[in-house]
Amino acid sequence: MPDRRSSIDARVERLARDMAQRVSRRSFIGSIGALLCGAASVPLLPVARGESPARASPGTGADPGDPQTCEYWRHCAIDGFLCACCGGSAHSCPPGTEPSAITWVGTCHNPADGHDYIISYNDCCGKSECGRCLCNRNEDDKPLYMPFKSNDYNWCAGSKVGISYHCSTARIVGIAK
Repeated sequence: MPDRRSSIDARVERLARDMAQRVSRRSFIGSIGALLCGAASVPLLPVARGESPARASPGTGADPGDPQTCEYWRHCAIDGFLCACCGGSAHSCPPGTEPSAITWVGTCHNPADGHDYIISYNDCCGKSECGRCLCNRNEDDKPLYMPFKSNDYNWCAGSKVGISYHCSTARIVGIAK
């Protein structure tokens, strides 16, 4: 067994000496520091931690109401034209438009199952305003300096197809706990 240990020791010593000849101490310490800072920031990355509504909701998963009205339960914090009236649906953009890359969120109560859901409101961009079914509900709307909870922005500013706003969708992200 001593022969094996000495060969491992010799290899480690040789690798350490080779690295010491190629890399300065400052560079090595800087690399270790960057690695530690990068590893420490991993928990800060966005992760979908909620359960999917299909798996998480008890009962039948009913979706009561008409998506073409402002009173539809998912529209509790919406501000804009409803995509359900403009050729899309409550959760998808009409043809010829694409969802904005950035959104605002709200928490709405589903009367059918008694749960509160996190709703992501996506503007659909790429065409001029739809002009049908305008809704401006502001439950839990926050000021402009809290953009992720404010419905007063043109969210198409971050879109690839331009800043033309067409309509808004209301997609379920997860159950609010």
